[in-house]
Amino acid sequence: MFSLLNFNSAKKLFFQISFRKLSTNFTPVRLAYASYESTAPPSEQDPAALVVNHGIFGSKSNWNSLCKVYHEKTRRKIIAVDARNHGDSPHAQEHTYVHLALDLEELVKQLKLTKVAVLGHSMGGRAAMYFALKYPNLVDKLIVVDISPVVRYADMKSIARLFNVLQSLELPKNVTMSVARNQTDQQLSRYVMDKGLRNFLLTNLVQTLDGSSSYHWRINISALKANFDDICGFPPTNSLNFQGPVLFMSGANSDLIQNSDHERILKLFPKAEFVSIEGTGHWLHSEKPKEFLDHTVKFLNKNDKL
Repeated sequence: MFSLLNFNSAKKLFFQISFRKLSTNFTPVRLAYASYESTAPPSEQDPAALVVNHGIFGSKSNWNSLCKVYHEKTRRKIIAVDARNHGDSPHAQEHTYVHLALDLEELVKQLKLTKVAVLGHSMGGRAAMYFALKYPNLVDKLIVVDISPVVRYADMKSIARLFNVLQSLELPKNVTMSVARNQTDQQLSRYVMDKGLRNFLLTNLVQTLDGSSSYHWRINISALKANFDDICGFPPTNSLNFQGPVLFMSGANSDLIQNSDHERILKLFPKAEFVSIEGTGHWLHSEKPKEFLDHTVKFLNKNDKL
Protein backbone atom coordinates (compact mmCIF):
# COMPACT_ATOMS: atom_id res chain seq x y z
CA MET A 1 0.00 0.00 0.00
CA PHE A 2 1.14 3.56 -0.74
CA SER A 3 1.66 5.92 2.13
CA LEU A 4 -0.35 9.14 1.76
CA LEU A 5 2.83 10.97 0.69
CA ASN A 6 3.67 8.37 -1.91
CA PHE A 7 0.07 8.29 -3.15
CA ASN A 8 0.00 12.06 -3.65
CA SER A 9 3.35 11.92 -5.43
CA ALA A 10 2.11 9.12 -7.66
CA LYS A 11 -1.09 11.06 -8.41
CA LYS A 12 0.93 14.15 -9.37
CA LEU A 13 3.18 12.05 -11.59
CA PHE A 14 0.12 10.42 -13.21
CA PHE A 15 -1.26 13.81 -14.25
CA GLN A 16 2.14 14.96 -15.50
CA ILE A 17 2.59 11.84 -17.61
CA SER A 18 -1.04 11.55 -18.72
CA PHE A 19 -1.52 15.09 -19.93
CA ARG A 20 2.04 15.80 -21.06
CA LYS A 21 1.61 13.08 -23.67
CA LEU A 22 -1.41 14.78 -25.28
CA SER A 23 -0.80 14.79 -29.00
CA THR A 24 -0.48 18.07 -30.84
CA ASN A 25 -2.88 16.61 -33.41
CA PHE A 26 -6.13 18.28 -32.42
CA THR A 27 -7.94 17.57 -35.67
CA PRO A 28 -11.54 16.54 -34.95
CA VAL A 29 -13.12 13.49 -36.58
CA ARG A 30 -16.54 13.51 -38.26
CA LEU A 31 -18.69 11.45 -35.91
CA ALA A 32 -21.20 8.91 -37.17
CA TYR A 33 -24.63 9.55 -35.70
CA ALA A 34 -28.27 8.53 -35.80
CA SER A 35 -30.96 11.20 -35.59
CA TYR A 36 -34.51 10.97 -34.31
CA GLU A 37 -36.56 13.93 -35.47
CA SER A 38 -39.91 15.16 -36.70
CA THR A 39 -40.71 15.49 -40.37
CA ALA A 40 -42.20 18.94 -39.65
CA PRO A 41 -40.09 21.96 -40.65
CA PRO A 42 -37.84 23.19 -37.81
CA SER A 43 -39.02 26.18 -35.80
CA GLU A 44 -37.28 28.77 -33.64
CA GLN A 45 -39.50 27.57 -30.77
CA ASP A 46 -38.09 24.03 -30.95
CA PRO A 47 -36.07 23.04 -27.88
CA ALA A 48 -32.35 22.39 -28.34
CA ALA A 49 -31.38 19.02 -29.80
CA LEU A 50 -30.14 16.34 -27.39
CA VAL A 51 -26.78 14.72 -28.16
CA VAL A 52 -26.37 11.26 -26.57
CA ASN A 53 -22.87 9.90 -25.84
CA HIS A 54 -22.26 6.23 -25.05
CA GLY A 55 -19.56 4.73 -22.81
CA ILE A 56 -16.43 2.75 -23.60
CA PHE A 57 -17.01 -0.35 -25.79
CA GLY A 58 -20.46 1.05 -26.62
CA SER A 59 -22.13 2.60 -29.66
CA LYS A 60 -25.07 4.77 -30.63
CA SER A 61 -27.25 1.70 -31.13
CA ASN A 62 -27.13 0.97 -27.38
CA TRP A 63 -29.38 4.01 -26.86
CA ASN A 64 -31.82 3.40 -29.71
CA SER A 65 -34.90 2.61 -27.59
CA LEU A 66 -34.30 5.45 -25.14
CA CYS A 67 -33.66 7.94 -27.94
CA LYS A 68 -37.07 7.19 -29.45
CA VAL A 69 -38.72 7.92 -26.10
CA TYR A 70 -36.71 11.11 -25.62
CA HIS A 71 -37.85 12.38 -29.00
CA GLU A 72 -41.48 11.51 -28.29
CA LYS A 73 -41.59 13.00 -24.79
CA THR A 74 -39.35 16.07 -25.14
CA ARG A 75 -40.06 17.15 -28.76
CA ARG A 76 -36.30 17.50 -29.14
CA LYS A 77 -34.30 16.29 -32.08
CA ILE A 78 -32.16 13.46 -30.71
CA ILE A 79 -28.66 12.79 -32.03
CA ALA A 80 -26.99 9.59 -30.83
CA VAL A 81 -23.30 9.58 -31.72
CA ASP A 82 -20.55 7.01 -32.05
CA ALA A 83 -17.44 8.31 -30.31
CA ARG A 84 -14.17 8.20 -32.24
CA ASN A 85 -12.70 4.68 -32.22
CA HIS A 86 -16.19 3.22 -31.66
CA GLY A 87 -19.10 2.10 -33.82
CA ASP A 88 -19.15 3.61 -37.29
CA SER A 89 -16.98 6.64 -36.47
CA PRO A 90 -13.43 7.02 -37.78
CA HIS A 91 -10.44 5.62 -35.93
CA ALA A 92 -7.69 7.88 -34.62
CA GLN A 93 -4.54 7.43 -32.55
CA GLU A 94 -5.66 10.05 -30.03
CA HIS A 95 -8.47 9.35 -27.56
CA THR A 96 -8.60 11.93 -24.77
CA TYR A 97 -11.45 14.03 -23.45
CA VAL A 98 -9.92 17.07 -25.12
CA HIS A 99 -10.31 15.27 -28.46
CA LEU A 100 -13.77 13.89 -27.67
CA ALA A 101 -15.03 17.37 -26.77
CA LEU A 102 -13.51 18.76 -29.96
CA ASP A 103 -15.34 16.08 -31.96
CA LEU A 104 -18.63 17.17 -30.37
CA GLU A 105 -17.92 20.81 -31.19
CA GLU A 106 -17.29 19.81 -34.80
CA LEU A 107 -20.58 17.90 -34.87
CA VAL A 108 -22.52 20.93 -33.58
CA LYS A 109 -20.94 23.11 -36.28
CA GLN A 110 -21.50 20.47 -38.96
CA LEU A 111 -25.21 20.26 -38.12
CA LYS A 112 -25.49 24.05 -37.85
CA LEU A 113 -26.91 23.88 -34.32
CA THR A 114 -26.81 26.90 -32.03
CA LYS A 115 -27.04 25.00 -28.74
CA VAL A 116 -27.49 21.39 -27.69
CA ALA A 117 -28.42 19.48 -24.58
CA VAL A 118 -25.87 16.76 -23.90
CA LEU A 119 -26.26 13.38 -22.18
CA GLY A 120 -23.31 11.09 -21.56
CA HIS A 121 -22.78 7.77 -19.79
CA SER A 122 -19.44 6.78 -18.25
CA MET A 123 -16.71 7.74 -20.75
CA GLY A 124 -19.39 9.62 -22.66
CA GLY A 125 -20.31 11.43 -19.45
CA ARG A 126 -16.80 12.71 -18.97
CA ALA A 127 -16.66 13.77 -22.62
CA ALA A 128 -19.98 15.60 -22.12
CA MET A 129 -18.72 17.30 -18.94
CA TYR A 130 -15.56 18.55 -20.58
CA PHE A 131 -17.50 19.69 -23.65
CA ALA A 132 -19.79 21.77 -21.41
CA LEU A 133 -16.80 23.22 -19.52
CA LYS A 134 -14.82 23.99 -22.67
CA TYR A 135 -17.68 25.19 -24.87
CA PRO A 136 -20.37 26.44 -22.42
CA ASN A 137 -22.01 28.70 -25.01
CA LEU A 138 -22.94 25.62 -27.05
CA VAL A 139 -24.66 23.77 -24.19
CA ASP A 140 -28.28 24.13 -23.11
CA LYS A 141 -28.41 21.40 -20.46
CA LEU A 142 -26.16 18.56 -19.34
CA ILE A 143 -27.00 15.06 -18.04
CA VAL A 144 -24.12 12.98 -16.65
CA VAL A 145 -24.79 9.29 -16.05
CA ASP A 146 -22.83 7.43 -13.36
CA ILE A 147 -19.44 9.11 -13.68
CA SER A 148 -17.71 11.93 -11.85
CA PRO A 149 -15.00 14.43 -12.75
CA VAL A 150 -13.28 13.29 -9.55
CA VAL A 151 -10.57 10.82 -10.53
CA ARG A 152 -10.00 7.81 -8.32
CA TYR A 153 -7.08 5.45 -8.58
CA ALA A 154 -9.09 2.33 -7.97
CA ASP A 155 -8.02 -0.93 -9.54
CA MET A 156 -8.92 -0.58 -13.25
CA LYS A 157 -7.22 -3.84 -14.22
CA SER A 158 -10.57 -5.55 -14.86
CA ILE A 159 -11.38 -3.07 -17.65
CA ALA A 160 -7.84 -2.80 -19.01
CA ARG A 161 -7.66 -6.60 -19.08
CA LEU A 162 -10.55 -6.70 -21.56
CA PHE A 163 -8.38 -5.11 -24.24
CA ASN A 164 -5.87 -7.95 -23.98
CA VAL A 165 -8.64 -10.55 -23.90
CA LEU A 166 -10.29 -9.24 -27.07
CA GLN A 167 -6.95 -9.07 -28.87
CA SER A 168 -6.12 -12.65 -27.88
CA LEU A 169 -9.26 -14.25 -29.33
CA GLU A 170 -9.10 -16.14 -32.62
CA LEU A 171 -11.92 -14.63 -34.65
CA PRO A 172 -13.90 -16.95 -36.97
CA LYS A 173 -13.84 -17.03 -40.75
CA ASN A 174 -16.23 -18.30 -43.42
CA VAL A 175 -19.22 -18.61 -41.07
CA THR A 176 -22.46 -16.72 -40.59
CA MET A 177 -22.70 -13.88 -38.07
CA SER A 178 -24.72 -15.98 -35.62
CA VAL A 179 -22.14 -18.77 -35.72
CA ALA A 180 -19.30 -16.25 -35.42
CA ARG A 181 -20.90 -14.71 -32.33
CA ASN A 182 -21.41 -18.13 -30.73
CA GLN A 183 -17.85 -19.24 -31.42
CA THR A 184 -16.40 -15.97 -30.15
CA ASP A 185 -18.66 -16.06 -27.08
CA GLN A 186 -17.37 -19.54 -26.23
CA GLN A 187 -13.81 -18.24 -26.25
CA LEU A 188 -14.76 -15.08 -24.36
CA SER A 189 -16.56 -17.08 -21.64
CA ARG A 190 -13.20 -18.46 -20.50
CA TYR A 191 -12.24 -14.95 -19.36
CA VAL A 192 -15.56 -13.12 -18.78
CA MET A 193 -18.16 -14.87 -16.64
CA ASP A 194 -20.87 -12.21 -16.98
CA LYS A 195 -23.11 -13.15 -19.93
CA GLY A 196 -24.49 -9.61 -20.16
CA LEU A 197 -21.01 -8.12 -20.43
CA ARG A 198 -20.06 -10.68 -23.08
CA ASN A 199 -23.15 -9.80 -25.12
CA PHE A 200 -22.28 -6.12 -24.83
CA LEU A 201 -18.70 -6.71 -26.02
CA LEU A 202 -19.92 -8.91 -28.86
CA THR A 203 -21.90 -6.00 -30.33
CA ASN A 204 -18.48 -4.88 -31.57
CA LEU A 205 -17.89 -8.03 -33.63
CA VAL A 206 -18.52 -7.20 -37.29
CA GLN A 207 -17.87 -8.82 -40.64
CA THR A 208 -15.00 -7.45 -42.68
CA LEU A 209 -16.27 -5.81 -45.87
CA ASP A 210 -13.52 -7.03 -48.18
CA GLY A 211 -15.05 -10.27 -49.41
CA SER A 212 -12.84 -12.38 -47.15
CA SER A 213 -15.70 -13.68 -44.91
CA SER A 214 -13.62 -12.78 -41.88
CA TYR A 215 -14.54 -10.82 -38.74
CA HIS A 216 -12.94 -8.03 -36.73
CA TRP A 217 -13.58 -5.77 -33.76
CA ARG A 218 -14.99 -2.43 -34.89
CA ILE A 219 -13.62 -0.63 -31.81
CA ASN A 220 -10.02 0.58 -32.14
CA ILE A 221 -8.59 -1.59 -29.38
CA SER A 222 -4.99 -0.46 -29.82
CA ALA A 223 -5.88 3.24 -29.53
CA LEU A 224 -8.18 2.73 -26.54
CA LYS A 225 -5.52 0.65 -24.82
CA ALA A 226 -2.79 3.24 -25.52
CA ASN A 227 -4.98 6.07 -24.20
CA PHE A 228 -6.49 4.20 -21.26
CA ASP A 229 -4.82 6.39 -18.62
CA ASP A 230 -6.52 9.42 -20.18
CA ILE A 231 -9.86 7.61 -20.36
CA CYS A 232 -9.61 6.86 -16.64
CA GLY A 233 -8.65 10.47 -15.86
CA PHE A 234 -10.11 13.91 -16.44
CA PRO A 235 -8.35 16.91 -17.99
CA PRO A 236 -7.23 19.88 -15.88
CA THR A 237 -10.12 22.34 -15.57
CA ASN A 238 -8.27 25.38 -14.13
CA SER A 239 -10.95 28.09 -13.82
CA LEU A 240 -13.49 26.46 -16.15
CA ASN A 241 -17.10 26.06 -15.04
CA PHE A 242 -20.53 25.61 -16.59
CA GLN A 243 -23.35 27.75 -15.21
CA GLY A 244 -26.24 25.94 -16.91
CA PRO A 245 -28.57 23.23 -15.57
CA VAL A 246 -26.89 19.88 -14.87
CA LEU A 247 -28.30 16.55 -13.69
CA PHE A 248 -26.01 13.84 -12.28
CA MET A 249 -27.71 10.43 -12.37
CA SER A 250 -26.18 7.51 -10.48
CA GLY A 251 -26.92 3.91 -9.62
CA ALA A 252 -27.30 3.41 -5.87
CA ASN A 253 -25.17 0.25 -6.08
CA SER A 254 -22.40 2.04 -7.98
CA ASP A 255 -19.61 4.00 -6.29
CA LEU A 256 -18.63 6.11 -9.30
CA ILE A 257 -20.40 9.22 -7.99
CA GLN A 258 -19.87 9.53 -4.24
CA ASN A 259 -21.27 12.07 -1.80
CA SER A 260 -17.73 13.31 -1.24
CA ASP A 261 -17.59 14.26 -4.94
CA HIS A 262 -20.41 16.78 -4.66
CA GLU A 263 -18.25 19.67 -3.46
CA ARG A 264 -15.87 19.32 -6.41
CA ILE A 265 -18.75 18.83 -8.85
CA LEU A 266 -20.55 21.95 -7.61
CA LYS A 267 -17.42 24.04 -8.17
CA LEU A 268 -17.44 23.01 -11.83
CA PHE A 269 -21.23 22.85 -12.18
CA PRO A 270 -22.83 25.19 -9.60
CA LYS A 271 -26.40 24.28 -10.63
CA ALA A 272 -25.88 20.52 -10.47
CA GLU A 273 -28.67 18.29 -9.16
CA PHE A 274 -28.10 14.72 -7.97
CA VAL A 275 -30.43 11.73 -8.36
CA SER A 276 -29.68 8.14 -7.38
CA ILE A 277 -31.85 5.21 -8.51
CA GLU A 278 -32.19 2.40 -5.98
CA GLY A 279 -31.46 -1.14 -7.07
CA THR A 280 -29.23 -0.14 -9.99
CA GLY A 281 -25.53 -0.09 -10.72
CA HIS A 282 -23.45 1.47 -13.48
CA TRP A 283 -25.98 0.54 -16.19
CA LEU A 284 -28.96 2.24 -14.51
CA HIS A 285 -30.47 3.33 -17.84
CA SER A 286 -30.84 -0.30 -18.94
CA GLU A 287 -31.52 -1.78 -15.48
CA LYS A 288 -34.45 0.55 -14.68
CA PRO A 289 -35.21 2.45 -17.90
CA LYS A 290 -38.61 3.75 -16.75
CA GLU A 291 -37.22 5.43 -13.63
CA PHE A 292 -34.23 6.72 -15.59
CA LEU A 293 -36.47 8.20 -18.27
CA ASP A 294 -38.85 9.71 -15.72
CA HIS A 295 -36.05 11.73 -14.11
CA THR A 296 -34.21 12.72 -17.28
CA VAL A 297 -37.32 13.64 -19.30
CA LYS A 298 -38.57 15.80 -16.41
CA PHE A 299 -35.19 17.55 -16.30
CA LEU A 300 -35.10 18.10 -20.06
CA ASN A 301 -38.65 19.48 -20.13
CA LYS A 302 -38.21 21.80 -17.16
CA ASN A 303 -38.21 25.51 -18.03
CA ASP A 304 -35.13 26.72 -16.20
CA LYS A 305 -35.54 30.29 -17.44
CA LEU A 306 -38.41 30.97 -15.03
